Amino acid sequence: MSATDSTLLSASDLKGQPIERVQRDGVEYIVLGTAHVSRTSVEAVQALLATESFDAIAVELCDSRAQGMRDPEAFKQMDLFQVIRQGKAGMVAASLVLSTFQKRLADQYGVQPGAEMKAAMDGAEARNVPLWLIDREVGTTLKRAWHSVGFWQRFGLLGGLLASVFERETIDEKEIEKLKQGDLLESAFSEFATESAPLYRSLIAERDAYMAARLREEAGRSVTANPCKVLVVIGAGHLKGLCEHLRIQQADPSNTVAELAQTPPKSQWPKWIAVGLVLLIFAAIGYAFHRNAALGAQALRDWVLFTGGFAALGALAARAHPLSILAAFIAAPIKPFRPGIPAGGISAMVEVWARRPRVADFESLRDDIVHWSGWWTNRVARTLLNFFLVSVGTIIGEYAAGFHILKSLL
Repeated sequence: MSATDSTLLSASDLKGQPIERVQRDGVEYIVLGTAHVSRTSVEAVQALLATESFDAIAVELCDSRAQGMRDPEAFKQMDLFQVIRQGKAGMVAASLVLSTFQKRLADQYGVQPGAEMKAAMDGAEARNVPLWLIDREVGTTLKRAWHSVGFWQRFGLLGGLLASVFERETIDEKEIEKLKQGDLLESAFSEFATESAPLYRSLIAERDAYMAARLREEAGRSVTANPCKVLVVIGAGHLKGLCEHLRIQQADPSNTVAELAQTPPKSQWPKWIAVGLVLLIFAAIGYAFHRNAALGAQALRDWVLFTGGFAALGALAARAHPLSILAAFIAAPIKPFRPGIPAGGISAMVEVWARRPRVADFESLRDDIVHWSGWWTNRVARTLLNFFLVSVGTIIGEYAAGFHILKSLL
């Protein structure tokens, strides 16, 4: 193919693509909006790289996501014991669920999730130019989103994640292109994201400001007297917001990055409500013993049966090993006296010990969890499911026990 033919092909690939050019502090940013699962977006990245010369390439990726693209097999080294002990089981499960949303789309058209980001990364390596990873860590974004909404709205978050697993409707490629009007995380949480201002701020608006500040930060580190030209590849849902911030931001970029990268402190009121409930229940049990030893023994038995029983049901629903079910039953009633790892964590660690995940489970994990049944057949996924269901069962059991014990005393 001649140089002229290549130019014409590149121009065709860029036709209609959302591209903006922003001048800031002597730097020209060519910002390309993409859909994260789209052949057209991959071709647009390749066309820009073929037709223009860049001094740096920036992508909407954080370190962990970029590492996952560079080494897709890295998650096989995951230590489930450490994930559970460090309280990261929920975050790992959420990240896996989000990956199923991408893979479900990608499997229909043979385009790997984030292929346009991979094309930009490969382009930076081939041209020996700096690669800037400008997005906020996905774990931080999810935590800020979780803490930004109220108790009941969090069910919407969970519902959005679960819907992305169970949804099986075939999506037309034209609809995939419409993802250029949104964002991957926003799409995964469906309409809930657009209807919740705090959630939208955490998933979209904050990241717009963060990525604009990261661009300025990186440009300040690398640019001296000479202006440079930077290709920025982002989801098109961020195009307008990022470009606006890039034009008007005045605060020191490092301060903006540090502020938006902070993990919000855990809200204390759910903890105090839970502590208050437990204290109330045990006060009721103490009162029952004061009234009558048999009545007190019955109240204590109810506490064990309700908390242990619902936790065990959670493990049973996850098809856990019998020892994991027994561990859930034992750990849940003594939770108030055993701060640290929750009952779900103890049951999950027993599950890992009793049914140690095989290499094949890690190798097939992402493929298995695309289908809901895979959460029960893959040992890695089942361990995470066990953790979640036992934790939920323990909470339900505590409220059910409290209601039953108080009712028996009235």
